[in-house]
Amino acid sequence: MLVSVGVSAGNECARAQTGPGEAQPLPPIVVSPAAPKPRPAAARTAPRTPRAARPVPAPRVAAAPPASPSPSPSLYPTTPIPGSGIDPDKVPAAVNAVDANQIEREHSSNIANALEKFVPGIVVNEVAGNPFQPNVQFRGFVASPVSGTPQGLAVYQNGVRINEAFGDTVNWDLIPTAAIQSVAVIANNPAFGLNALGGAINITMKNGFNYHGAEIDTMAGSYGRIQSSAQWGRQIDNYAVYGALEGVHDDGFRNFSPSEIRRFYGDVGYKNDGNEFHLNMGVAENKFGATATAPVELLDQFWGATYTTPQTTQNRVGYLNLIGKVEATPSWTIEGSAHVRRFEQNIVDGNPTGTQPCTNPALLCFGDDTTPAFGLNGVQLANPFAPDAVLGELDRNTTRSTTAGATLQATNSDQLFGHNNKFVVGASFDSSVTRFTASAELGTIGPNFVVSGSGIFLGQSGNPVSIGPVDLRATNQYTGLYALDTFDVTNALTITGGGRFNLANIVLEDQIGTSLNGVDNFNHFNPLIGGTYKITPGLTAYTGYSQANRAPTPLELSCADPARPCIIAAFLVSDPPLKQVISQTFEAGFRGSRDLSVGTLGWKFGVFRTDNTDDILAIPSPVLQGFGFFQNVGSTRRQGIETEVTLKSNALQFFASYALVDARFLNALELASNSPFADANGNVQVLPGNRIPAIPRNRVKASIDYSITDALKVGGDTLLVSSQYFVGDESNQAPRVPGYAVFNLHTSYQINKTFQIYGRVDNVLDNRYATYGTFFDTTAIPNLANGGAPFTDPRSLSPARPRVFYAGLKATF
Repeated sequence: MLVSVGVSAGNECARAQTGPGEAQPLPPIVVSPAAPKPRPAAARTAPRTPRAARPVPAPRVAAAPPASPSPSPSLYPTTPIPGSGIDPDKVPAAVNAVDANQIEREHSSNIANALEKFVPGIVVNEVAGNPFQPNVQFRGFVASPVSGTPQGLAVYQNGVRINEAFGDTVNWDLIPTAAIQSVAVIANNPAFGLNALGGAINITMKNGFNYHGAEIDTMAGSYGRIQSSAQWGRQIDNYAVYGALEGVHDDGFRNFSPSEIRRFYGDVGYKNDGNEFHLNMGVAENKFGATATAPVELLDQFWGATYTTPQTTQNRVGYLNLIGKVEATPSWTIEGSAHVRRFEQNIVDGNPTGTQPCTNPALLCFGDDTTPAFGLNGVQLANPFAPDAVLGELDRNTTRSTTAGATLQATNSDQLFGHNNKFVVGASFDSSVTRFTASAELGTIGPNFVVSGSGIFLGQSGNPVSIGPVDLRATNQYTGLYALDTFDVTNALTITGGGRFNLANIVLEDQIGTSLNGVDNFNHFNPLIGGTYKITPGLTAYTGYSQANRAPTPLELSCADPARPCIIAAFLVSDPPLKQVISQTFEAGFRGSRDLSVGTLGWKFGVFRTDNTDDILAIPSPVLQGFGFFQNVGSTRRQGIETEVTLKSNALQFFASYALVDARFLNALELASNSPFADANGNVQVLPGNRIPAIPRNRVKASIDYSITDALKVGGDTLLVSSQYFVGDESNQAPRVPGYAVFNLHTSYQINKTFQIYGRVDNVLDNRYATYGTFFDTTAIPNLANGGAPFTDPRSLSPARPRVFYAGLKATF
């Protein structure tokens, strides 16, 4: 019999084929805290009839209850290990989760889209200029694929931390979206280790026990988009197998911005008598034209314009994870995971260059017209370029990281003093070895801002040296010890306490010279205390306090000298000390639900404040344009409000939320900037209370899905985001990046029990807006699109995609 998984807006359970022609519903992949409705007795106990006597069932379309726009898992994760957790009503922090049905309803190959739609505090921007490489921002903290972005969120996939070893970056394109069972956005919990300053994103994958059947989903649309996914799962007695394959091609709406994605994920599982083991693996190879920001003067002429190019990224990953759970006694459970991961990245980045003709035009200099530009052999370079040539540079870097690690955790559920209690203790260890290399090839920039290489490579050049070949070996060893206890003081009052000790050891070994050599150690204990109180059966109050820490990454440590700036993420030049970032978070709020005649009403309201000590920012050099360094910038604060309302019934699902994120500097600073308000030395003066750039203060979201019939569903959603300051305008003097409003529509029609057609229109009003802005050096190269006249406006934006149309066909078996 054919099965359907997550049809459009409905919360359809996966339907498993358990015998020839016989079907029974599986439990929902993600359920609400309330006990799920039991299956009808007939579905559990009806005897199997011979095939010939069995009537042909009528097509079943959208018969299951609808999904909540903001579901909560039956157990909300409190540690990264899959399967561990507590009742969501006992979590002393905001609860945010997205399930497989919501992800599927987006028909997107990027999990960030569902997170932005259903989690109040999340907003997404495209710093890299590619929709598959987004910055995901939660409460003003970022998980980004862009090297050099200070990372403030920890991201886990099936209990394994996937922040990459060298720069803590998160490559969202490597996560197989079709294979995701659920995503929880964790706030205020140090058990998730390093980088969880603003929280953690915990991704749980599907397996053959919770997904049965097969599905093929193909979609095509604007700008050459074509994507397809296939997934299959089956359980045979105590064994289960699952696999998912995805492919995407997109030409991109901007020049030179195609994307190619290939991903596979598989899982083999075994369970018996409370014991469960999974071996899962994944591979991916993706290629992007990551076009970054473009000057507004170019965007005014063509919304898909790019600045210097090529800017290409190739990501490859392969990983193998072993996860196990053993019920040692009726009250003790032992859980663990072991993993190995190989990540490779190749980047080619066309840029302006600091290389220029010397006072003797037959020679080349760097940074000015007197400091020699050297070749790889240490000899000053001759000038082979025409006098009217616009010089540029092809910067290439490669990252090769191998990470292995393990986590072991024990959970006890014995009562304490006659009260329910859950105690968790665990330890984790991860070791990574990274080889990072970089080179710079001189070239010329053509009228379309394409940099063409010349075959001439720069050696160590600049005064002080700020560019040249890089070959660095970095070793990270991260150790964590954690314990949490959740104790029911009464049936209404629950207290949670615990903490985690993090130890980070980072060794840098320069493979060319000695300037990058260094050994750094960081450690910190991060406590947690909080509680919940069930005021009524439908109303719960919560409050909590915790700390978290982030150790500087190898990338940041090797580019932290203001006197020796580098092209961030490319030309690392020295290893001065940086302090680790310590955060302190307090939050409190209410959440509840109530059954009404029109459906179930759910709501939540919360406030939070996170103070960072010794925050780290990437600072541009006031001396060498295009160069920069990492710096501790004192204390910063991110505080705000999160509210959400949901209404769900068999035919209607409604979601609305508002989040305020107020992010500010707490100390006076002098920072380098390309801002038009910078002083003669290229600096801006930051005052206590100035807002941190690139963090919109207000986010409003709403979505609605309505079943006109069991087969036909329609829906729409909107996102309103307020203005934000340009990166580089830390002094808050320049006009802001304007806010924006986006409206999207979608529909689906279930033709029969096998086939569904669907369609989407994104950005219905075809608004032209930007999700990120920064400043650039207007003197680096002329405006070649305007006859070589100089640029006059230093603003540079990441333009969002115009109106797009998509249509697809899904078949379930």
